[in-house]
Amino acid sequence: MDNKDFDVIIIGGSYAGISAGMALGRALRNVLIIDSGKPCNIKTPHSHNFITQDGKTPKEISTLAKRQVQKYETIKFYNKLAISGIKTKNGFEIITQSGDKFIAKKLIFATGIKDIMSDIKGFTECWGISIIHCPYCHGYEYSNDKTGILANGDIAFEIGKLINNWTKDLTVFTNGKSTLTIEQTEKLQKHNIKIIENEIDYFEHKKGQIKNIVFKDKTSKKIKALYARPKFEQHCEIPKQLGCELTEQNYLKIDPFQKTTENGIFACGDNTNMMRSVSYAVAMGGIAGAMANREIIEEEF
Repeated sequence: MDNKDFDVIIIGGSYAGISAGMALGRALRNVLIIDSGKPCNIKTPHSHNFITQDGKTPKEISTLAKRQVQKYETIKFYNKLAISGIKTKNGFEIITQSGDKFIAKKLIFATGIKDIMSDIKGFTECWGISIIHCPYCHGYEYSNDKTGILANGDIAFEIGKLINNWTKDLTVFTNGKSTLTIEQTEKLQKHNIKIIENEIDYFEHKKGQIKNIVFKDKTSKKIKALYARPKFEQHCEIPKQLGCELTEQNYLKIDPFQKTTENGIFACGDNTNMMRSVSYAVAMGGIAGAMANREIIEEEF
């Protein structure tokens, strides 16, 4: 790539990043989108709760989005992994795994998060397919089915209240002694939500579609979907390298205009909040792109 100097570099070319790119392309900004091609929803069979795109595969949505953004001549895509960044006198320098260096006045991180998979056999294979995180994204498809929640304590109670709206055949699997309070236990049982404390051995599945939860005592429980909220880490370490602060929940700290705690750096998408949905990522990306452009205008006018 001949040009190494851009108005804005966007790291992450999924929904939030491409949306930010469109806003900046329409603002006539020279933009580089660096993307490693590994979105966190790569295994998800269908995307939902995004009007006009409901039921399409994540790949279909992102492919169309990229095709539309590529029509803007000032937008360039670079399919590599960004590994480090430094502050410069006039902005930032980003270095890729292949050793290429690019500079920009502003940065937008749309890098997502990396889920830390449970070590229970079968979890990774089912994650994003039948072990799911969001009822608004996937709950309708499993409504009134035999559904489980893999959680304990306060989290199990809160998810139980939520998922009870989608199915009345619901079981909480604490995978060991329950830490639910007496009051929480009684309330769940009042709504016919069962609690099983047996330790899980593995998930029996076929191509990611869960069939049974098999316990270490050799008993099993038939299930069609399981909600889980695994721990996560930031997918990209560059924001922390550049001094961006994280929240207590390990998300990038931003203001209402997608600005991080470091001047000139914006963030959008799953790396900033727990609302892991395509539609929300797209909206945040649009704001980040517009605000980065606005900041350049204010500095140059």
